Amino acid sequence: MGLFEDLSRFLEDRLDEFLRENPHLELQALEDKLRDQEEEALRLLADLRLREKRLQDEILETAQEVQRWHQRVEKAKAAGRMDLAQPAEEREAALLRQGNQLWGQMEMLKQRIQQTIDLQRQIQAKRQEVQNKVTEAQAQRSARSSESSSQPWQTSGWATSYQFQNSADPLEQQFRRWETDQELEDLKRNMGRS
Repeated sequence: MGLFEDLSRFLEDRLDEFLRENPHLELQALEDKLRDQEEEALRLLADLRLREKRLQDEILETAQEVQRWHQRVEKAKAAGRMDLAQPAEEREAALLRQGNQLWGQMEMLKQRIQQTIDLQRQIQAKRQEVQNKVTEAQAQRSARSSESSSQPWQTSGWATSYQFQNSADPLEQQFRRWETDQELEDLKRNMGRS
């Protein structure tokens, strides 16, 4: 077990070191996690809204039943049929209790919907904040790589007159992705050898 734990600790240390050297990757992982949480919140919200609609339909049905039994109670009393009026009153009272329970469930459901909406908005704001940090980290990384790579170019005549906007240059973006992938592959290979 000691060898496995040592290897595991070593790999974790190397991964932590890699993430410290490439903070944008950690931020991208966090952004992905937040995106998943936001999608989950939206799915939950859709489910809650569906349950709300079903509950509204059930409340409406119950209210119609209460009204129907109330009319029956009045009709039975008017006809002097107390043998029918009393059970009809009991049924009406049971339906009223059921309606009150459904109404309470509806209120709780509305609170959960509002909480889910608030949560989704918080996740969305946090995700936007992380996206901004990812963009900022990529821009800093791009600036560092362009500083180191622009040094030799400044000696050639065409390079000083032909400069790219790093953030809008698709070739620069492709190379950055490729270089990041290469660094990750190198790290994996190095971890495999150790």
